[in-house]
Amino acid sequence: MTLAPDRRQTKASAPSQAPPREEARLPIERYFTKPEVDPYDELEWEVRTASIEGADGRPVFEQKDIEIPATWSQNATNVVASKYFRGPLTPGDASTGSGRTVMRERSVKQLIDRVVNQITEWGRNDGYFASDDEAETFRHELKYLLVNQYLCFNSPVWFNIGIEEQPQCSACFILSIEDSIDSILDWYKTEGKIFKGGSGSGINLSRLRSSKEHVTAGGLASGPVSFMRGADSVAGTIKSGGKTRRAAKMVILNVDHPDIEEFIWSKAKEERKAYSLGEAG
Repeated sequence: MTLAPDRRQTKASAPSQAPPREEARLPIERYFTKPEVDPYDELEWEVRTASIEGADGRPVFEQKDIEIPATWSQNATNVVASKYFRGPLTPGDASTGSGRTVMRERSVKQLIDRVVNQITEWGRNDGYFASDDEAETFRHELKYLLVNQYLCFNSPVWFNIGIEEQPQCSACFILSIEDSIDSILDWYKTEGKIFKGGSGSGINLSRLRSSKEHVTAGGLASGPVSFMRGADSVAGTIKSGGKTRRAAKMVILNVDHPDIEEFIWSKAKEERKAYSLGEAG
């Protein structure tokens, strides 16, 4: 009997060259845009101030003199400036460790161009476009969809593309775990890296033995809820991408797990805390 060859590729063995152009290229035609007309030129632009106040009425974020399409709401202005504009929020330039000088983005044009130009360049390098005209068509169409609010990427795209050499673009990663301390500690480490890149994570802890079962060295296991609280503490200390928001995570426990009741009540107790804090002002 002859076995079929294993066609799976590891990261090390995967070919580095782009697929053949005829196989990879996408037929791109203009739908929203016109040749020689920049999508930005079809809009009216305004100079605004983005400002967000805290519960006490004091400003927690402010950036003045930013360029925004006139059709965008003030809420959209506040979100895009506070969450997605990159660069230090200080007057003038800031130097990076590499010797480069970085200035904070102040226009939606800069934000969209940073992302769209990088995606288009990747498409050119990997042979997705049959010609430079098709690449330019793709660039204009994508810019039009974004600036007119027909399309919006997830946060990691805005955080990382055009900034990081190998940007993390997925919004959520689903992780697995084994019933061992090494696997649990690897879970904490992996989640920390995911949160640093601006993404969230999800995991099912049903493989972990319950708090009613014994461990090899003697005594009872901590149980998945205990380890979940440890992971929550890590997540609470890390801003997504070190940027503008705390990490987001999801934890699942199967209904037939011995610790399911403790798992359910843990959420109820946290919600009670939040309610009490809200009542206290």
